[in-house]
Amino acid sequence: MRKYYLDNVRWMTVVIVVFYHVLYMYNAEGILGGAGRITNLSVQPYDAFMYFVYPWFMPVLFITAGISSKLYLDRHTEKEFFKARTLKLLVPSTVGLFAFQFIQGYVSMSLGPAFTELGAAGVPKPVLFLIMVASGSGVLWFMHLLWVYSAVLIFIRKIEKGRLLKIGEKTPLWMIAAFFLPVWGAGQVLNTPIITVYRVSFYFVFFVLGYYVFSGDEVTEKLKRAAVPLILAGVLLCTVFTVLNFGIRGGANYADKPVNRGVLYAACAWFGSLAMLVGMARFGDFSSSFTGWMSRKSFGLYVFHYLGISSVALLFAKPGLLPPAACYLLSLVMGFVFGYGLYEIISRIPFMRWAVLGIGKKKEG
Repeated sequence: MRKYYLDNVRWMTVVIVVFYHVLYMYNAEGILGGAGRITNLSVQPYDAFMYFVYPWFMPVLFITAGISSKLYLDRHTEKEFFKARTLKLLVPSTVGLFAFQFIQGYVSMSLGPAFTELGAAGVPKPVLFLIMVASGSGVLWFMHLLWVYSAVLIFIRKIEKGRLLKIGEKTPLWMIAAFFLPVWGAGQVLNTPIITVYRVSFYFVFFVLGYYVFSGDEVTEKLKRAAVPLILAGVLLCTVFTVLNFGIRGGANYADKPVNRGVLYAACAWFGSLAMLVGMARFGDFSSSFTGWMSRKSFGLYVFHYLGISSVALLFAKPGLLPPAACYLLSLVMGFVFGYGLYEIISRIPFMRWAVLGIGKKKEG
């Protein structure tokens, strides 16, 4: 029986990511990676949304990926699992960079001084192109890590031979609440500098717990009975995090140390993820024509939305051709237009749908 709440968690979280990236593109906190502030406001109150959602929206996607891996491996061999994950994750995040995502690299580098500085430094054009291709990774970092985690999972399964699953099925609620401690500990190591999203051990904990703990129906039923307290805990912690780092600390960088190494950040990541996951398991385990469509198209929205947002920033916001409010609105609209539109186009082109979307001979959704 399909767990519709997982589908709903995925597409809803991707929609949140789109809204987040619009605000991130024009943030006033000096968090690098976008076009920067385009308003005259020294403080943009709506930027608080970034602080509220950032700690948990990617962790919850890794949890759902762990659960989905368990469901897939219940019906397929490890060889089939690895082949499917390689097609869906590794091909688009490597081959896809050269086939299409280098365009994102060009736009992202054009938003800043990269081309000017690298040109002045005498970087050869072939090397400059490779840098541009690498810069096109953008949101694909999630796929890089998830492919690595999938490979590691196969290795772990061969060692533990199902014993950990039996233990995970019996996990009590108090232990689930205490899991934020290993989450915090994992966040202290294997964090890449500069490109701070690659928090290898931090996200791996969410993926593994998704596979070994949250994939069990017995655990899910326990959590559903505690859904309301968990939702309240997640909202409260994320509110405190937002007030502290956006308000009191005046826009501290939530995406880098020391903020993202803190106990409060780990607690927000953990309980915020639980709030989303358990809340949907309790109140959102249903399907309709709308949720089904959103679920089928969510991968395309994730892969392409940032190109729409950043293109608006480059063409309209950076040269000041539109007022700030119009840039925000147009960026949001183009995030969805590019996300859904490019998916519909590229999914119909034989080589491109394989290279960019990881779709094999049989076309998906």
